[in-house]
Parts: sequence; structure tokens; C-alpha cells
Amino acid sequence: MDYQSSQHRIPIATGGELNLTRFHPERIHGLPILCWHGAIESGRIFHSRSGKGMAPWLARQGHEVMVIDQRGRGSASPRPARGVSFSQREVVIDEVAAALAACLNLSGQSRCHVMAHSWGGVLIAAHLARFPGSRERIASQVYFGTKRRVRVQNPSKWLYIDLIWKGLAPLARRVCGYLPARSLRWGSDDEYAASHADSVAWVRETAWRDPEDDFDYVAALAQGGLPPTLHLAGHRDRALGHPRDVARFVEECGPHRHVLRVLGRENGQGRDYGHLDMLTHPDAVKDVYPQALAWCQAHQN
Repeated sequence: MDYQSSQHRIPIATGGELNLTRFHPERIHGLPILCWHGAIESGRIFHSRSGKGMAPWLARQGHEVMVIDQRGRGSASPRPARGVSFSQREVVIDEVAAALAACLNLSGQSRCHVMAHSWGGVLIAAHLARFPGSRERIASQVYFGTKRRVRVQNPSKWLYIDLIWKGLAPLARRVCGYLPARSLRWGSDDEYAASHADSVAWVRETAWRDPEDDFDYVAALAQGGLPPTLHLAGHRDRALGHPRDVARFVEECGPHRHVLRVLGRENGQGRDYGHLDMLTHPDAVKDVYPQALAWCQAHQN
């Protein structure tokens, strides 16, 4: 099935804008799907410049797909720089609400599905904790490698989380005024200073509380939890979304209909997946994408 793509700018009242890439198929089946990327990356995790990736694949199955670039990511402005920064709380409160509204307005629907990669799922869940009314606008969710705390202990965790994310990255942030993840080859996009500092606190702290107003996300999610959510973890993901840490995040999200699946050979996939390749590897088209779509299709009503 053919589709068209278009770009939409979504201004944010507190400054800057989101970029929304819309994949619009000729014939639409079911509700739209809103895609949200993780830290030090952009919406490109869901679609390549050559037309590959999950978003184009979903569009070819007949779903309208809206891929978000957060402020400062992809072509969304303003770019991270010294003196130009937004906090994680502003993403949770302002950006997620604006993206949901834009997705529903563009599609003409009253509900949508949400797919989020890595830290993007933490931000979406935090929004749903603060704004329970948003849960009624989301029919189902798929979280890819989403964790908040990292409690596993292995060399990959010590390198990527302890040394880089919590050690070298704050140093680079203080020197540059933002986290230059692209030039350091730590990620595909840069990060605002305040947003990175907030994420470090959430990874480190046992309690899931907002650093600005002390809002208790776990207590809020205990009252109803998330919409039906498929939590996917990579069998080969040793630190950024280890299956045990993903399972801990499931528990933090309160009572909700959910399934946790580990993507690997022992569970029927053709390979053992890691943190990024569950979305980017060519084999994900047959191993991963259909599972996510089937979850959405099972929760259309």
C-alpha cells in the first residue's frame, strides 16, 4: 500500500516547536499511531531517509503514523546550546500534550496508539501519571526497551551508564552548556543540559519523583496505571533496556493490562535483539514489527 509523508511544525507555548512527520496511507485501517523517540536520538529511530523503518512499514499496513521530534531534536527548534535549554518536566507537561493533540486533530480521531522507544516511554508514562485524562485518548501502547532505573550489574552497565551517562556526560554538559552527544558519538542527537540532568537523577534515584515539584509518579500511576501496554526488551540488551530493568519499570507503572516479551531466539525470533536494532535491523520487519501491530489491532476499541 502506498503512502504520502509530510512535515508539520507544532509550536509550544513555552517556546520552540516539535516536528511531526506524518505518514498517510491511501486507505486507512484503524486508529493513528503516535511514535516517540528516546534520549540522545530523534524520530529517525522510526524511519530512515531511504524509507525504511517501523513508521513506513506501519503506513504500508494502512495505519496513519505520526513521528515526533522533541524540541531540539531532528529539525525541531531550538537546537541545544549554552543558555538554550528545556527540562524533562517541560517535555512531560507541554510536549506530550501538544503531540497528542496534533495527532488527534490531524487524523480526525478521538484516540490513538502510542509507540515509544527507550526513555521516550518513561516520558510518556510520566505524562500519563500527571494527566490521567490523557489515558482515555490512548487505546494502547508499545514500549521498546523502556526502563527508568538501571539496576543490573555488568560491564556494559558500568561503561554506558556509570562511566558515560552519569560520569563523562555531565562533565561534557558543564563544559559545552549542553550534551554534544552527536559529536562525541554517544547518540544520534544532542540533549538539552536540563533534560540530561533530570534523566540522570531519574536513573540514579530509587524514588520516581519530579526534581522541580516533587511529584510522585509511582503514587500517581498506582491509581489506574497505563493503557494496555506491550513492553518489549532485547535479549542482548545488557544495559540500556535490560529485560530485568524493563520488568522493574512495568511494576513502577502500576496496575495495567500488559505483556512483557523478550526478543530473542529462545522466544521465536531469528536473532537476539539489542537496544536499537529491535527497531532498525532488517529482520525486525518480520520479528518485531508484526508483534507491535498485532497488539494495537487487538486494542482498537
